[in-house]
Amino acid sequence: MQYPETKKVDQVDEYFGVPVADPYRWLEDDNSEETAQWVAMQNELTGDYLSKIPVRNALKEKLTKLVDYERYSSPFKKNGKYYFFKNSGLQNQDVLYTQATLTDEPRVFLDPNRFSDDGTVALSDLSFSHNGKYLAYAISRSGSDWEEIFVIDLATEKLLDDHILWSKATGVSWQGDGFYYSAYDAPDGSEFSDLNENQKIYYHKVGDPQASDDLIYQNQEHPKRFCWAQVDEDERALFIMEAGEGRGNNLKVKALTNPEAQLTTMADNMENSYWPIGVIGNQIYLYTNDGAPNYKLMVANLNAPEQRNWQELVPEADTVLASAHLIGDKLILEYLQDASSHVYRYDRNGNKVNEIELPALGTASFAGKKDDNEAFFTFTSFTFPTAIYRYDTQTNQTELFRSPQVAFDPAAYTTEQIFFPSKDGTKVPMFLTYKKGLKKDGNNPTVLYGYGGFGINLTPHFSTSILPFLDEGGIWVEVNLRGGSEYGEDWHIAGTKLQKQNVFDDFISAAEYLIAHNYTNPNKLAIRGGSNGGLLVGAVTNQRPELFKVALPAVGVMDMLRYHNFTIGWNWASDYGTSADNPEMFNYLKAYSPLHNIKPAANYPATLITTADHDDRVVPAHSFKYAAALQAANQGPNPTLIRIETKSGHGGGKPITKVIDENADVYAFIFENLGM
Repeated sequence: MQYPETKKVDQVDEYFGVPVADPYRWLEDDNSEETAQWVAMQNELTGDYLSKIPVRNALKEKLTKLVDYERYSSPFKKNGKYYFFKNSGLQNQDVLYTQATLTDEPRVFLDPNRFSDDGTVALSDLSFSHNGKYLAYAISRSGSDWEEIFVIDLATEKLLDDHILWSKATGVSWQGDGFYYSAYDAPDGSEFSDLNENQKIYYHKVGDPQASDDLIYQNQEHPKRFCWAQVDEDERALFIMEAGEGRGNNLKVKALTNPEAQLTTMADNMENSYWPIGVIGNQIYLYTNDGAPNYKLMVANLNAPEQRNWQELVPEADTVLASAHLIGDKLILEYLQDASSHVYRYDRNGNKVNEIELPALGTASFAGKKDDNEAFFTFTSFTFPTAIYRYDTQTNQTELFRSPQVAFDPAAYTTEQIFFPSKDGTKVPMFLTYKKGLKKDGNNPTVLYGYGGFGINLTPHFSTSILPFLDEGGIWVEVNLRGGSEYGEDWHIAGTKLQKQNVFDDFISAAEYLIAHNYTNPNKLAIRGGSNGGLLVGAVTNQRPELFKVALPAVGVMDMLRYHNFTIGWNWASDYGTSADNPEMFNYLKAYSPLHNIKPAANYPATLITTADHDDRVVPAHSFKYAAALQAANQGPNPTLIRIETKSGHGGGKPITKVIDENADVYAFIFENLGM
């Protein structure tokens, strides 16, 4: 493999007296002509390699056929009408439909496919005004995290002149004829002007220009915190939340029922999470892990919301309370038991009524309104395409509402859950999905997928993209690493900062278990992960290159010494720590940073790095520098390639055409290098 020549520069940084070379620093400038030329050469090399894989076109054709089925979201009711999203199969973006009743013929209300010719402008948020007059929606362009907000008059269904720019990490929350949103000052082009600091909350009155919006809140003492507003359904309370300098968030509230009320602090330690799920009368219902790593429900008095007045409504359980909803006159609580959903109906006094029966072990997601007994929920698992159910909170009756027709036979596949010991003896679960009749002969192609960070759970879900791999005898494995919160906040903390190596040990132990128990062998094992999961793949590839045949790091955080210097990267310090914190944290990060632990003249797995030119969350420089270093170091026969998507970002809102192309390339690379 003849890789494009990548120049090196004499850049050396010093951390607590330790010099660290950064020879590919110039690739951090992804707007330079020199970087653009490097990207073009890398894409040409990768494209040439992938195009010559015999199964690539057949895989793309099969993936296209598999994803070509009608997909729906759960219906949701707003101002007496139902709305839902639908994709006819190969539409780049899902379309918003509406209907007066569930038996009426639906009609298109908003079609994001009309936002752009190539599908790269995506709908990223929706918010209906409580008074039934307006809909605000947000778009993102080319996968960027930056959003623009627009407003539709619901009476005429016409787009108004309102247009909000430089919004990010926000929601739209209505009060009267206006809404709250969070935004940054427009970047001025100076160094570090894109670091997303000093976020502010504004109130926008429909019809006014953005320049006249009222500044509602900012925290100049903590410029790196996010802040956003939330108003309850009845507009009784305005909540202000801050996050970004700890594992949790601050919470403030203002009683909108009292014109004299001031913004009152309810919680300000930044180490615990506090999420208001609704207001009934003067009671605020709160979902929190304060003193409860597995989470619990509490209530506070809107007129006296200080923490000392809170009352415990549903205490912490042995399993994790993953979500809570006020629907009808009931509480619908979802718990995670070994990473699968178990959902219960409670009364509003916190008494358990019954468990809601689900179709199988998998993942459920409920939605509804506190003044409506009708709820809808989706259910999915690895061999169970996402179906929609209608649930009556009064009668406890569940009925199938919509079920997709996918061109595969679920009876041909099976999923098993295995618990294996990690390096320190901790029991870690993983799900294995494969075709029935699998022989444990140690020769099955296997993809091991993980994430392990930021309290994000991996629960069972359906994806057509893995079906061609399963059909050829493959095993798809998802492992619930520490760093997620499948077992509560303690499980999350056990994979952060100076305990981050636990995540890598869990992943390596999963691979060793699969090999030891004759599911696969190192020449048949691929590993995959994105974002924090891309960091995972890069780190374990450096630590155990002989254990894997294929490595697939996507949009990964690869430079752990400088990640906090790019766009929103500083926000990840609560999980990672930074190289500027102290010598101990610097040395720990340097010891596993994927970029800084590539071994020269080593034999690395076949590696396909994927990133995107508009990723402004994990900037592509991470992948650029990592690819350059790995290409220079890899002396073995396996290829080291990077695939750089254009007009795309971190992953959200990607048009289906780009999704299919990327999956075809990734699985063609897997097939080729696992000998399938």
